[in-house]
Amino acid sequence: MERDLPETDLTRARVAWYYFIGGLTQQEIAKKLDLTRTRVNRIVGQLRADGSVRVEIGLSLADCVALEDQLQRRYGLKSVRVVPRLDDELEQQRVIGEAAGNALIGMLQDGMGLGVGWGRTLAAALPRLTNSPVSAAWVGTLMGGLTHGLGTTTFELATAFAKSLGSDCYYLAVPIHLPTPKSRSLLENLFEIAEVFRHLRTADIALVSCGDLSGRSQLANTKMVADSLDELKAGGAVGDILGLYIDAEGEPVPHPLNECLMALRPDDLKRIPDTILASGGAHKAVVVGAVLNAGYINHLITDQSCAELLLKSAG
Repeated sequence: MERDLPETDLTRARVAWYYFIGGLTQQEIAKKLDLTRTRVNRIVGQLRADGSVRVEIGLSLADCVALEDQLQRRYGLKSVRVVPRLDDELEQQRVIGEAAGNALIGMLQDGMGLGVGWGRTLAAALPRLTNSPVSAAWVGTLMGGLTHGLGTTTFELATAFAKSLGSDCYYLAVPIHLPTPKSRSLLENLFEIAEVFRHLRTADIALVSCGDLSGRSQLANTKMVADSLDELKAGGAVGDILGLYIDAEGEPVPHPLNECLMALRPDDLKRIPDTILASGGAHKAVVVGAVLNAGYINHLITDQSCAELLLKSAG
């Protein structure tokens, strides 16, 4: 028999957020928070009975709602979702990714085309698409890939999204960075590659993330980028979106890596009707701000820490 353990405000707030806002089942919450399902069920019942849902979420999430409104007005976005701040970085990525999955399900309609980027945060969106009620016409990779996989590369993610949505998949089956601008030009004009780019430019929705220049970034740890980090920083780069290294205003920095990049271009990304950036953490605030400054995306999903820093720098 389970002991009658006292519930902390933090536990109650997290259960309330995941159940009433995040849409998780009680079993999913129990696994995520290392609780028994019986305990989660009891907390949910108490929250409903004593009105604490309004109080607890008001106390812990009122700041999130205010941040959403301020960011939406500040950057002219279609929508903003700010999730609560969590201490664990991997858990924070998962929560942002799950919110992105919920947002994506709300936007997708049968027959739409979806372009996807890469990264752990985007991978966390996949469980929300399981048994999706909609079927995309196609899914495509918005950028080239790495030569080895970690479960979160472009090819792996696009395949997983296509499987979840019951759709065809178009692969930009080339390395993300080619040896020379000439080789990039040659490949871009190959029929098969040109056909993928044509599909990507007609996408209805794009789901992307962004990376900083620290060791947390998968791309920054690749040899080509790691060898160029000092040059990129000297040129004003603050991070990348779809492998394109940009400055604080979102403008591409003059560097050979950008000239050898195989990915959808920023101007083409802007033309996609709904573009979702799912990225967070205090360490990414500068590059997220750069993406917003340039207007590359029109939907933002982030966390409290990043949101607060974005508004502080904007102010």
